[in-house]
Amino acid sequence: MTPELLSTYAADIDNIILLVAVLTGFWFVAAEGVFFWLIWRFRAKPGVKSEYLVGNERHVMKWITWSHGLVLICDVFIVIGAVQVWYNVKQRLPEADSTIRVIGQQWAWTFQHPGADNQLDTPDDIFTVDDLHVEVDRTYHFVLESRDVLHSFSVPVFRIKQDAIPGRAITGWFEATGTGEHDVQCAEICGIGHGVMAARIHIEDSGQHAAWISSASAAQ
Repeated sequence: MTPELLSTYAADIDNIILLVAVLTGFWFVAAEGVFFWLIWRFRAKPGVKSEYLVGNERHVMKWITWSHGLVLICDVFIVIGAVQVWYNVKQRLPEADSTIRVIGQQWAWTFQHPGADNQLDTPDDIFTVDDLHVEVDRTYHFVLESRDVLHSFSVPVFRIKQDAIPGRAITGWFEATGTGEHDVQCAEICGIGHGVMAARIHIEDSGQHAAWISSASAAQ
């Protein structure tokens, strides 16, 4: 069972994966079907001499050429769809309503949220470990960093997976479309504690998120 779809581009990512699976699956089944049919069709028979084919005979080449052309047409659909999704998720950066910082380290996630002023890197910023709080229907930029080794910031319900590279600050984005509490994972083997490097993302409505900011700021 796949995770819920809770970001604006999650369905697009699932659809391109489905497209690849359907097209490659079709050609796999077709190729295996033809393969076994040929084994049966040209099986050994008493009194029938085997026919030797080099592979460049005209009546043989057409089967290779036609199927190759059809596969290339399918590849074009896959490439066009994949590039569109890649551009939307990785290259296009819509204007942010808020910005958060995500820091990976062995073996925990540190999240830096803006406080009541909605500005990052100001005195009222809120720091949490393994708990990320965001507001639904709001566009977030995340600045992803690593303090030690390669990590990978993965939020399955968003279909996000972005590597965190030491020495680099990588900016990505998401917009949540549903509320609830969900998994945040490290999807890059990062040492002996990789398996316990898990966190939670809390997607809240505007009232819940404002209440959390107020209570978290008071506890800082």
